[in-house]
Amino acid sequence: MIWTFLGVLFFFLLLGVPVAFGMLVSAIVMLFVMGTFDTQIVAQNLIAGANSFSLMAIPFFILTGEIMNAGGISKRIVNLASALVGHIRGGLGYVTIIAGMIFASLSGSAVADTAALGAILIPMMIAKGYRKDQASGLVASSGILGTVLPPSIPMILLGVVGGVSITKLFMGGIIPGIIMAIGMSIAWFFVSRKNPGEVLPRATKKEIWKAFVGSIWALFLPVIIIVGLRGGVFTPTEAGVVAAVYSLIISLGYREIKLNAIVKTFLESAKTTGVVMFLAASAMVTAYVITVAQVPAEIAASLTSITEHPTVLLLIIMLLLLVVGAVMDLTPAVLIFTPVLLPVVTSVGIDPVYFGILMIMNLSIGLITPPVGTVLYVAAGISKISIIDITRGIWPFILVYVIVLILLVLFPGIVTVPLNWLVPE
Repeated sequence: MIWTFLGVLFFFLLLGVPVAFGMLVSAIVMLFVMGTFDTQIVAQNLIAGANSFSLMAIPFFILTGEIMNAGGISKRIVNLASALVGHIRGGLGYVTIIAGMIFASLSGSAVADTAALGAILIPMMIAKGYRKDQASGLVASSGILGTVLPPSIPMILLGVVGGVSITKLFMGGIIPGIIMAIGMSIAWFFVSRKNPGEVLPRATKKEIWKAFVGSIWALFLPVIIIVGLRGGVFTPTEAGVVAAVYSLIISLGYREIKLNAIVKTFLESAKTTGVVMFLAASAMVTAYVITVAQVPAEIAASLTSITEHPTVLLLIIMLLLLVVGAVMDLTPAVLIFTPVLLPVVTSVGIDPVYFGILMIMNLSIGLITPPVGTVLYVAAGISKISIIDITRGIWPFILVYVIVLILLVLFPGIVTVPLNWLVPE
C-alpha cells in the first residue's frame, strides 16, 4: 500500500500537480484499491484536517513574519548584529548568523527569514567583497533556523498531525537551534579565511546602544513567547495571536509601515495560510487512509526486523529522511511521513518530541539542497546566481548540519535534558 501511495503521489508531482491535490488523489486511489472508497469519509477527514485549534497558530505566525518584513523590524535586527560583530574578520557572516537566529525566533518560517535577511545582507556582503555563492549560501543556511527555533510553523504541523505537544516541540528546538548556529559560525570561520571581505567600522558604545534601543521591542517578542509558553500563560495558538498583535503595534510605533502595506501584508498572509491549511487538510485524509491500511505497522515490522536498537533505527530513519528532504518540500514531507514514522519510533521507546525535533531539523536540510530546496531558490533569486553556483557555497554548512544531526542522534540528552527542565512533566 505504501508503494501504491508513493507511486501515485510522485506521478502527480512529476506532472506538476500541487502537492495538496496530489496527496488527496493518492489517498483516494488507496481507498479504491482497498475497496473502501466513500466520499463521506474523504469529506469528513478533509474538514477535520483544517478544524484544529492548534492550526490556528499558523496564520498568526505567518502574519507576524509578514508584518516584520514590512515594518522595518528586520532592518533594525541587522543593524544591531552589525554593531556587535560587524568589525571582526568575516564580520558580515557572523552578522547574518546572529540576525538569522533573532529573526528565526520571530517568524517561524525559513522562506520568510531568508527573503527578509537576504534582501538586506546579500547585497551588503557582495558590496563588501564577499563571494556571491558564499554570501547566498550563508543566508540560506541561516534561514532554516526558522524551522527549528520556536515559533516553528513546521513544528506546529508535526504536533497536530502526530498528536505531539507543540509547546514541548518549541522548547525542545531551542538548544538544537543554538548548536546549529554555533556550527555555522565555526564553518564560517574557516570559509571566510580565504575570502574575509571588508569589515565594517567598529561601532562605538553609543552606536551599539542606539542599535540596541532601536531593536529592543523586537527582541522582547521571543522572550514573551518563550516565557509565556514556559509559564503556561498561553498556548502556542494564543502565542501566535500575541506575536501578531505585538509585531503590528511595534511596527506602527516605528512608523515605517503604511496603511496600504498593512492591507498587502494581510492579503499575503491569507494566501500563504490557505496553501498551508489545505495541505494540512489533505494530509489528514492521507493519515487516515495510511492508518486504515496499517502502513505504519508494516513499516515498523520491516525496520525492526533489521534492528530493534533505538539509536541504529534512528540513524536509518534519519538517512531515509535526508533522501526524502532532497526530493520533497518540508511541509508535505512532515505531513506525509509523521503519521508513518512516529508509531515506528515510539514502538522502540524513542521520545516522540525528541524524534519530532530531529525530523524537522533533518527535513529542513532539504530546504537548502538541490533539486527541490525552496530556500536555496529564494537565496539564489535574490543574489541572481545559478543553483549550481549557490550549491558550491552552501555545502560546508550542509556538512555542519549533518554532523550536528548525527551528534543529536548519538547523544539524545543534548535535547531531552534541557527539554525536561524547560517543560517539566
